[in-house]
Amino acid sequence: MNDLYVNESLLQAAFITLVLGGGGALLAGRAIAATWRNISTAAIAAIPMAMAVRFVHFALFDETLLALKPFAVELAILLTISCLSFRRTRAVQMVKQYYWLYRPHGPFGWQPQQDTTPDPPRT
Repeated sequence: MNDLYVNESLLQAAFITLVLGGGGALLAGRAIAATWRNISTAAIAAIPMAMAVRFVHFALFDETLLALKPFAVELAILLTISCLSFRRTRAVQMVKQYYWLYRPHGPFGWQPQQDTTPDPPRT
């Protein structure tokens, strides 16, 4: 991590990337899922957030603005947070909206209810 951020401490870098950027990614993933859009929208939304996080590192701590390696790490972190937030919100939505069809299956999933399978035809 020392080669990623030259002019700032690990605590400062973690605060900006995880708390500020990660909080934004969490809220974006949740909002995108709440409006029933695709997970690809949440993934694409992480790109400008990573650019903004990179700019904050540049503006506050005189880091290199166009550094590819730190940008890739920040993008991966924000992409992960955004997609996990999206998936958790979507799982809650599916179980809440379609309670007669689905039940929870772990923190990020849902599965069909057992009694929703159609009966075989009677002859």
